[in-house]
Amino acid sequence: MSFWSLSLPLLIRVPLQKGKSLRQNLKEHGLLEDFLKKNPYNPASKYFPNLANDAASEPLTNYMDYYGTISIGTPAQDFTVIFDTGSSNLWVPSVYCSSAACTNHNRFNPSDSSTYEATSQSLSIQYGTGSMTGILGYDTVQVGGIEDTNQIFGLSETEPGSFFYYAPFDGILGLAFPSISSSGATPVFDNMMNEGLVSEDLFSVYLSSDEQSGSFVMFGGIDSSYYSGSLNWIPLSAETYWEITMDSVTMNGETIACSGGCQAIIDTGTSLLAGPSTEVSYQSPTQPNATWFESSQILAQDGKRHQQALQDDNSLKFQPNNYHVPFSPVQESGSCTSGFESIDVDGLWILGDVFIRQYYVVFDRANNQVALASLA
Repeated sequence: MSFWSLSLPLLIRVPLQKGKSLRQNLKEHGLLEDFLKKNPYNPASKYFPNLANDAASEPLTNYMDYYGTISIGTPAQDFTVIFDTGSSNLWVPSVYCSSAACTNHNRFNPSDSSTYEATSQSLSIQYGTGSMTGILGYDTVQVGGIEDTNQIFGLSETEPGSFFYYAPFDGILGLAFPSISSSGATPVFDNMMNEGLVSEDLFSVYLSSDEQSGSFVMFGGIDSSYYSGSLNWIPLSAETYWEITMDSVTMNGETIACSGGCQAIIDTGTSLLAGPSTEVSYQSPTQPNATWFESSQILAQDGKRHQQALQDDNSLKFQPNNYHVPFSPVQESGSCTSGFESIDVDGLWILGDVFIRQYYVVFDRANNQVALASLA
């Protein structure tokens, strides 16, 4: 009898931790009020960079507080990164960066890596909050147990402003499509697929709703123990971001937004849930007390609406592809907020972490679709 072995692609779970939010960090340093005045935030600018300088309707609501650890180079240099389905580039701070934001974060040193290859290409990225410029290089990237060789990534040279200075993570690992990657850099997951490093061309995400550990992104597979019932598959409407078509948004059976259909992006790199300002401030004429579908600032000042929000927390439903998705108010640190912010770009909606963490979500590149399932 002869024996043979086959090296199989890996299915890797990368733990994510829910850290202290940027808002909390700024508040603890007594800088929140001043930051809000000096740094208007437009969530649309992440998806439409030409809007970066437009006035924001509601600043600094993108907390970006779920992050995990990767390593780059030989020997490995460790970095904490946001696994961001709303962008496509991998970048980390580097020793070439002189911005204040780089002084208190881990910085990649190419001279310390025997596998680093330099390029002459530059990189510039604008997010909803914060931006970076730098250069591109190639090296080995370790994500969990996956060794992603010859991966192109950004080495920051500037990280203007104070957003990234107070961020609890070093850099960002984008998980959207190559079509929106700055400078045409191949995204990490595309490189993994091209090198046959994952069992399936998909990844899945579970975000814990409390301060405890347990959140993860799983590359190459699905953990069925985290959801109940079946996966509800929704086709993508564009191969750019993880964009789907929603049929409507209803409250207590009444259509209150997205009438006739609208586009929505499922984005792990955005904390809240964003929609058109006229729709996120909606107050139902037939449900005068069900007004938690408003800004978190209004809710925070109105205890009666707080209580009503808790009572009506199953009344709001998002309907992508005729699949009804109940959505609840956000409860953090003993208080309740709506979890909404405004974004005014052609009726676009952004389904961020407060939405994602109520479901097990699968991002399927092989079939260009996403799946939502109720948590177990």
